[in-house]
Amino acid sequence: MYYGYPYMVGGGINSLLVFLVLILAIATMIIQGNVTSTFNKYAKKANSRGYTGAEVAEMLLRQNGITDVTVEAIPGSLTDHYDPKRKVINLSQPVYGSRSVSALGVAAHETGHAIQHAKGYVPLTLRSAVFPVVNFSSKIAMPLFIIGIILASFIQSYALAIAGALLFSAVVFFQLVTLPVEFNASARALKMLDEYGYLVGEENREARKVLTSAALTYVAAAAASILQLLRLLAIISSVTRRRD
Repeated sequence: MYYGYPYMVGGGINSLLVFLVLILAIATMIIQGNVTSTFNKYAKKANSRGYTGAEVAEMLLRQNGITDVTVEAIPGSLTDHYDPKRKVINLSQPVYGSRSVSALGVAAHETGHAIQHAKGYVPLTLRSAVFPVVNFSSKIAMPLFIIGIILASFIQSYALAIAGALLFSAVVFFQLVTLPVEFNASARALKMLDEYGYLVGEENREARKVLTSAALTYVAAAAASILQLLRLLAIISSVTRRRD
């Protein structure tokens, strides 16, 4: 059994990764708070055209030649999402019937996803294809990894731990693919709101702030998952060196 330099390096890297994961977790909470505060700030400002979020979503769909997607209201706040299976734009209560700048920004963003779907936007198609796998792997990856590490001292094999890390890598891949999907939807939204005149002047900059703050949550989540994956690999490496 060797406890020399290689193990210390592995342990040091693992400690650094734990620290970075914690920092990113704190940053993510701050970013989430900023999303809420930014949304609430511009949720108090009515758009000058007087449209509701639902009206803008429906008009944008028609203007883009999409007739098989519906717009529905759902409970909650910031629970807005596009369901590609049902072809439904789900808008939360503060967005569906609101005439605020925030509501129009969010509604246009979700419509952007519907347009991506209609046009066969590759990253969205890829994300939808891997979702069932990721939904399974996200639930089993960490338990499998922990069990694998525990059993390794008895069966002298890290196969289960490695399998857990590989399953978690699917989560990382999903989050990385999500980034262009979200950025593109926001870019489409801001362009349409400006070109079709649903928001004017300063309202467009305010909508950009709302969508930019939301986009940062996806960046933070992707970064945190990458660090977590690196941490899992560092644990396997350090424990293997410790055993050797």
